[in-house]
Amino acid sequence: MIFEKSAKVQELEERVSAFMNDIVLPNESVYEEQLNAGKSRWEIPPIIEEMKAQAKKAGLWNLFIQSKEHGPGLTNLEYAPLKEIMGRSLIGPEVFNCSAPDTGNMELLEHYGSPEQKEQWLVPLLNGEIRSAYVMTEPDVASSDATNISTRIERDGDEYVINGKKWWISGVKDPRCKVMILMGKTDPNAERHKQQSTIIIPIGTPGVEIKEHLPVYGYDDAPHGHAFVDFNDVRVPVENMILGEGRGFEIAQGRLGPGRIHHCMRLVGMAERALELMIHRAQNRVTFGKSVIEQGVIRRWIADSRIEIDQARLLTLNAAHMMDKVGNKVARKEIAMIKVLVPNMAVNVIDRAIQVHGAGGVSDVFPLAQLWAHARSLKFADGPDEVHAEAVAKLEIRSQSKKVEVLN
Repeated sequence: MIFEKSAKVQELEERVSAFMNDIVLPNESVYEEQLNAGKSRWEIPPIIEEMKAQAKKAGLWNLFIQSKEHGPGLTNLEYAPLKEIMGRSLIGPEVFNCSAPDTGNMELLEHYGSPEQKEQWLVPLLNGEIRSAYVMTEPDVASSDATNISTRIERDGDEYVINGKKWWISGVKDPRCKVMILMGKTDPNAERHKQQSTIIIPIGTPGVEIKEHLPVYGYDDAPHGHAFVDFNDVRVPVENMILGEGRGFEIAQGRLGPGRIHHCMRLVGMAERALELMIHRAQNRVTFGKSVIEQGVIRRWIADSRIEIDQARLLTLNAAHMMDKVGNKVARKEIAMIKVLVPNMAVNVIDRAIQVHGAGGVSDVFPLAQLWAHARSLKFADGPDEVHAEAVAKLEIRSQSKKVEVLN
């Protein structure tokens, strides 16, 4: 299938590219300087809010939102090339208010939240006034199977009481983070996929203890970061329950589908930047009497990278197309396929670029080491490769079995 871009998407693509090249990429170094100059790395560099204001003024804001009420009304397929461009920089998506976990939380609230929940939390998130965290993963259970979640949510009169331990809670240490959306267990005796619920917990609620941060391959990812969070007799009003008890697994599946494809779009952008840096470095270095770009092994790496990036992009676009046409549930095989393929592709391409850069590639002189760490972590995020590969296998076996039944 040929994925043709509409005039609207082409125009947005040009504008997002120009904004990235003129404003975001030149300010990456400013962002790092301001981050390191503050009293703490958990303070927000002023440049990020300045760029956000510019993006909002330019009309490049909330591009991921599919409803025309809150965004431009783009489909997944239309948004994909825009997210790829943003993904070239680790700070890029936030500038356009299109960064995780806020995107997933905004979609969750838009689809499942009550009018009051939307007014209190969705509106300020859409405006970029606050940030949020999604609280699912736990240290004591295999959270790749969401039905293992053990944090308890128990009703007590007009309140719910939450007790449990969570970790890898991204963004919770950001001083702008004002709300958490937590998945926990309300009824251990219910049917397996009806035991979980999703509830809103404002930051600062008594009993919430945000503990030490968790670095990723040595990177603190400040001021976003990832942390342990303990919940000790945390009480919130019953109105904070989203959609109703027993709907947590359903909500998580609805949230994570778009989140997975957004990750893959960003990873394609990261890989494209790595390939550009690889070629530029190889063109400007000489070894053994000739330019590195003339070395056969380097040219093969460039060819392999180009092929792998284009494969990953096409498969991602196909998944986006399927999500638009048949919905996330029917497109679950296509989503699982890209979640396996694209992070591995990005890791491979970035790794080759690091090798071409030599010792500088593993340092912070170039962005490659941090890009690699981020891409490698996405082989776990929103479900590890092995879980998604198993899902693909099951769905493919089921599909082939139906074909056999028809032939017989």
